[in-house]
Order: sequence, then C-alpha cells, then structure tokens
Amino acid sequence: MKIRSLSLFTNCLELEKTFYSETLGFKMLKKTDNSFTLKIGWSKLTFLKSNKAHKYHYCFLIPSNKLLEAMAWMENRTTVLDIENSRKIQRFESWNADSFYFYDASGNVAEFIVRPDLENQSDTPFSIEDVICVNEIGLPTTSIENTNNFLQKELNSSFWKGDTKHFGTNGTQEGLFLLPNYETRTNWFPTDLKIEPSPLKSLIESNNILYDLEFDKGVIKINQ
Repeated sequence: MKIRSLSLFTNCLELEKTFYSETLGFKMLKKTDNSFTLKIGWSKLTFLKSNKAHKYHYCFLIPSNKLLEAMAWMENRTTVLDIENSRKIQRFESWNADSFYFYDASGNVAEFIVRPDLENQSDTPFSIEDVICVNEIGLPTTSIENTNNFLQKELNSSFWKGDTKHFGTNGTQEGLFLLPNYETRTNWFPTDLKIEPSPLKSLIESNNILYDLEFDKGVIKINQ
C-alpha cells in the first residue's frame, strides 16, 4: 500500500508553509490563499486552512541507512523530541524499524522512520530529497477490529502489526494506517498530544488501484 497524497487541516497555514518549504526545504508544488501542497517523494502532502485546530500523527519514510544522518540534519533545523533520558531514537523490534520525532508548525507529531526490510539504502549524503514518501497516518478509532475490517474490505488491504484492543496497523511497510483505540490509548507516543479523530483526505494506492479516502468525525468513506 502507498499513501499517494495526504491532506490535513490546520489553523496555522502560514507557519506550516514556512516550516515545510523554508525550514525543511520540501518542494512546493502548489499554493493558494487557503492551501499548499508539497512533494514528498512519491507522495504529496497538502495542508488546508481551517478555523479550528486539528491534531495528527503522521510519518515520513527515509532510506534505511540514514537515520542518524537525518537526525543530525534535522537538529540543525528544528527540535528532535526527547523520548526519555535524552534518548531520541525509538526502536520498534517487532516492526524492525527505528524512528525519531518532531513537532510540525501546528503541533502535530511528525516522524522520520527507517525500515530495513525495504532495502532502500542510499549512498549519498542525506538531504530532504531523500525522503521517500508519507509512510503513516493515524486513523484513531473506538474499534480497531471494525476499522480494520472495513479497510480490508474496501481497499483489499491487510492487518499488519499490533493488536485489536489498543493499537493496530493496516497496510504494508510502504504505507500504513495507524489504528489506535483512543479510549484505551490516549496520547501519541512519545508526547502528551491527545489522540483524537481529526478530518483528513487521502489518495491510497492498494494493489495497483487508487482509492479516495475521507476521514471525518471518526467515519471513513472510500471511493475508487
């Protein structure tokens, strides 16, 4: 599965535009008074102007041998979050993945992750052009099982890792939906940002078929 595009809502549009296009240097594909779109490898990331604050967790995939280099690069531009005792890298043993976290300009929790199973190493110095895609987006739910079953039916996708009580995932290592049960898991790791269902739009590629996905008030709608 691949997240071909992701649209999020923000009440800090100009700050986000500056953060992503100037501080981090992603290529701007389009901008209007009410939105802007960035090129993120094979994905597009759009921020849409909103009068209300919405909070998300999303993740970017980078080459599997570039985590430390990318973190040093990021620390020259923004704050990498401490996880505990000044540790900034989180190891996910069952996922065979490692990541670090930062806040975007709206206070969303963003993440750079490496997945060695994908064998996507790079032999050039890290730059923002090395970011491969938007790799994860959170879809908070009160029923992981029901949400996963719906995604499986509509996208022909599969449950990946986790459990159906607290935190599950649907998709593949190239693109994942994070499915936290926000009644039992209240905050986005490694922060105190409350997990809540916030509206978003996405274009998902699953088994070479494209689907429009909308998520609003905890309800998912999918059209091919």
